[in-house]
Amino acid sequence: MLGDYPIKGRRAAEISASIESAVGAGELNPGQLLPPMRELADRLGVNPNTVAAAYRTLRERGVIETAGRRGSRVRSAPATTSREFIRLDVPEGVRDVASGNPDPALLPPLAPAFAAAAAQSDRRPVLYGDAPVEPELARAARAELDADGVPAGPVAVTSGALDAVERVLTAHLRPGDTVAVEDPGWGSLVDLVPALGLRTVPVGLDDDGPLPEDVRRALADGARALIVTDRAQNPTGAAVSAPRARALRSVLEQYPATLLVEDDHGHGIVDLPLHPLAGVTHHWAFVRSVAKAYGPDLRLAVLTGDAVTLDRVGGRQRLGPGWLSWITQRAVLRLWADGAVDARAVARSYGRRRDGLIEALARRGIVAHGRSGMNVWVPVRDETGAVARLLHAGWAVAPGARFRMSAPPGVRITVSTLTADEIELLADTVAAAVGPAPVRRYV
Repeated sequence: MLGDYPIKGRRAAEISASIESAVGAGELNPGQLLPPMRELADRLGVNPNTVAAAYRTLRERGVIETAGRRGSRVRSAPATTSREFIRLDVPEGVRDVASGNPDPALLPPLAPAFAAAAAQSDRRPVLYGDAPVEPELARAARAELDADGVPAGPVAVTSGALDAVERVLTAHLRPGDTVAVEDPGWGSLVDLVPALGLRTVPVGLDDDGPLPEDVRRALADGARALIVTDRAQNPTGAAVSAPRARALRSVLEQYPATLLVEDDHGHGIVDLPLHPLAGVTHHWAFVRSVAKAYGPDLRLAVLTGDAVTLDRVGGRQRLGPGWLSWITQRAVLRLWADGAVDARAVARSYGRRRDGLIEALARRGIVAHGRSGMNVWVPVRDETGAVARLLHAGWAVAPGARFRMSAPPGVRITVSTLTADEIELLADTVAAAVGPAPVRRYV
């Protein structure tokens, strides 16, 4: 069953570490069945309760899953490995439209802002005991949040959006709790939830955001948290519309104990208005990262939420990293103050490329989605075949398996660096590779 790989250990911690190491090394594959607990206990000469404890640890770590009498097996996307490995190695000469990165030409220069921030820190060094958030940055961020209708709340700064989401989830949830997650959705988030020992339940979506009935069903079935992308949803480009926001708020009003986490993924790169859901439930968090508009390497996200949530997040930060460098915070503040990014111009640039590709595909009978942001989602019948044929034709696209749980197959095309001359050529190639797709929502 396990080939030649010997599971080792006498204690539960040793056995679980042995299995997790094998999964990480690729010696145990996603979906592979593990030995029954009594069988493994006999092989190792230990009590079955020891193996049961090891398996329980692995379940809580998101490495394996158990389905009653069908036994335990490695998860299809185990936390020990990442969906980042479900990607193509782009050969030389192949056009990469799979990366999900912003257009470097639309990112602002960082050197002047960091030089100014460093000089400011030279004049007034940040020392232990100082506030974790630069006060001027907190004021500027809070003013923008107020203007967009996000409820009042304290402001924290984290190392990117995923760091913020992780801190919020661990502030309220415990292993075994269920989190409702968009499907298809952000691959890193779909990996993170089981890595925290939490269970995921997929929620379908369309161009206007999560489907209210799917959300209602997930919450009625016991999901304790819901994660929603407000704009430029990855990978579909969905953006929560005003009617959809009202419908979702109506659902959440019936489940006020739900932990709501909103990720405004498109902040700074979209021109669609924000329709926040925050404030309906007792506990909520709202995240904005600078990655897409100012560069992924800045690693800064602004987080706000209810007082209890932010207090718990802040307390845990103090016990860990303490704070995110004020030099980085001041550099971002300088970029904001200088108007280094023209959000409307960036949105128009991505919009021309995104809409151009969607319209070109429509003329060829191909259904595609992308209401906002820098990605286009194309439903396909045969995902593996479509990716392979496109690669053979000189185009690397992202396989939908990186983003899906139970949603139908698809591929993601990042349009951020697509030129006008490439749009028709890519549309021709996609049409030849996938053929007309059935008209359906991506749930």
